[in-house]
Amino acid sequence: MAWSNHSVITEFVLTGLSDDPLIQALLFALFLGIYVLTMTGNLTMLLVITADSHLHTPMYFFLSNLSFLDLCFSSVTVPKLLKDLLSAKKTISVEGCLAQVFFVFITAGTEAFLLSMMAYDRYAAVCHPLLYGQMMSNELCLKLVLLSWGLASLSSVVIVLLAVNLDFCEAYTIHHYTCELPSLFPLSCSDISINVDILICSTLLHGLGTFLPIFFSYARIVSTVLSMESTTGRSKAFNTCSSHLIAVVLFFGSGLIRYLMPTSGSSLDLLSSLQYSAVTPMLNPLIYSLKNQEVKAAVRRTLGKCLRYLE
Repeated sequence: MAWSNHSVITEFVLTGLSDDPLIQALLFALFLGIYVLTMTGNLTMLLVITADSHLHTPMYFFLSNLSFLDLCFSSVTVPKLLKDLLSAKKTISVEGCLAQVFFVFITAGTEAFLLSMMAYDRYAAVCHPLLYGQMMSNELCLKLVLLSWGLASLSSVVIVLLAVNLDFCEAYTIHHYTCELPSLFPLSCSDISINVDILICSTLLHGLGTFLPIFFSYARIVSTVLSMESTTGRSKAFNTCSSHLIAVVLFFGSGLIRYLMPTSGSSLDLLSSLQYSAVTPMLNPLIYSLKNQEVKAAVRRTLGKCLRYLE
């Protein structure tokens, strides 16, 4: 491994979010609350979708996978952040750093692909309602989810190979709260120009490859909605898509800022990372439940079943 050939570095030091003990305590309480809400909200979505037969449709199949991904995504970075907020010295091993890089990319990458698949699902539901069952068969939905995982895994392996081939001489302080490839580049004493170019190309291909289908799907959806004569139909179509659009903006906005903008070690780097890795996984189940009457009804039915069972 290139790391060990050029240095004896076995771990990195993370600067974290703050050095002030009082602020660290407040941040610990804040992110503990965010993590608990993330776990509770996404586990509830998984339970309700699995238990309620009314939600056994393609849209909720994708949503259950999104909830599972948010559980995984948040768990890659937030528990380590919570531990470091209680620690005087914030360190991470080389192997742990590589593992974080890999799992951040595979979970975030799969989520990007999944959001793209969900846009196609909304396009089929709004623009071709009579053919929806044929266009979004159970077999196709499963294949799309597996394809999302497969493509993200391939991209993640490429990204980790970039990290493995970096050489580190003396610098070992990561000016961040977690291991992300853009934050490792400034520490390398080797030529990183090719690595940076590959990361930017990978981000652009990954981002555009998932965002463009979303854009074209919603272009067709908007065209179809505007041609509707019924105000009720327009409102229903808008409500069907609004939750997904909010999730897309939150995720893609912060993710692209983090990986396309030069790493500066500023608060913007930290905020964009916190947005897509901690805040968005917490908000997704709230967005989809608060704006969705079917989910609210399913939650009431599931709670009713649980209460009757306890009696």
